[in-house]
Amino acid sequence: MISVDRLKLASLFALSTALALNGLIVDRCYGQAVAVASISGQVADSTGALVPNAEITATQTETHFVRMAASDQQGHYTLSNLPVGPYTLEVKVQGFKTYEQKGILLEVGNNVQINAAMEVGAVTDAVEVSASASMVETKENDVAQVVNQRQINDLPLNGRQATQLILISGASAAAPADSLSSTKNHPSEVTMSVAGGQANATNYLLDGGGNVQTFTNLNLPFPFPDALQEFSVETSSLPARNGSHPGGLVNVVTKSGTNDLHGDLFDYIRNGDLNARNYFAATHDGLKRNQFGGTVGGHIIRDKLFFFAGYQGTRTHTAPPQTISYVPTAAVLSGDFSTLDGAGCQSSGKQTGDEPNGRCSLSGKPDSRVPVRSRGPESSELSAGGADRLRQSDLWYSADQ
Repeated sequence: MISVDRLKLASLFALSTALALNGLIVDRCYGQAVAVASISGQVADSTGALVPNAEITATQTETHFVRMAASDQQGHYTLSNLPVGPYTLEVKVQGFKTYEQKGILLEVGNNVQINAAMEVGAVTDAVEVSASASMVETKENDVAQVVNQRQINDLPLNGRQATQLILISGASAAAPADSLSSTKNHPSEVTMSVAGGQANATNYLLDGGGNVQTFTNLNLPFPFPDALQEFSVETSSLPARNGSHPGGLVNVVTKSGTNDLHGDLFDYIRNGDLNARNYFAATHDGLKRNQFGGTVGGHIIRDKLFFFAGYQGTRTHTAPPQTISYVPTAAVLSGDFSTLDGAGCQSSGKQTGDEPNGRCSLSGKPDSRVPVRSRGPESSELSAGGADRLRQSDLWYSADQ
């Protein structure tokens, strides 16, 4: 009992230490800058003169995450490593009214420019700009399209595989699998060509970390759609950080918790009884698939520590494959094929023999039994138990001699 209690205390201590360290270093994870965004611009007065030493504050409205900076002597400022989401921008400087910009929506990989026009007045006065800011890329010349959360949830997906949405970027196409597809692949791996690149030349990132299988250079599994915030597909002029993947970049960001508790439950059903029967099929589609689960996110410590969790389960039932296999009986192995010619062994329910007893001529012989003298050494070996060393075609060859 003492050892168990000590183990529990050690586990709790390790967990609390990890959470504390996570809270301390979260603002220092600059290595994952590709999964965030930035805001830059300049501060000027009504005459166009640049204003130095202005205090700039960007606040994420859902989590109250705050990033601060000051304008330099030329009035320029940069707020980097901002998590995606909605923001407000506030600029304060002595002798001018406070400038506040609302409706800023940062998406993955955005580098937007927002210039603040200051008006003379008291700091307690405010100039509010409520219109949505224009999200203009100012630092990189790549071409990218963001697939947002609404598109992920509303567009139809076969099997809820979010990788299918890469195709709506306009410069993507499904590429032949060729030698890239094998038993070593994950079921959700796709061969996608972006901007004319090879199928294994597309780079995949998940929350800033690599999401590429090193064996095939294809993608590792994506989270299910309800756990995705958004992802972008960059199609040209990629920076050098993509290394050996010059074709394109798929940058995925997952959801996170906020100050408000939120979540959802879902159950997606695919059932042949709900579908029209294929015109050329004898029966309805036998596939029955349920994909169910839910997500939940919220705060542990308001404005400080958040959580998000999700689960998806898949249950699939299908009709057996319409493939008929024949297993030779002991009589067949000994050269007697009369049973196979009878009505009970035929899908039509009718005998195939030319005689009333169901026997038919086999290779010009009077009935369906192959005499022992007509069997080759291979068929004799098969009837003796050597089936593992004989192909099925050898039996018919020997029987026709």
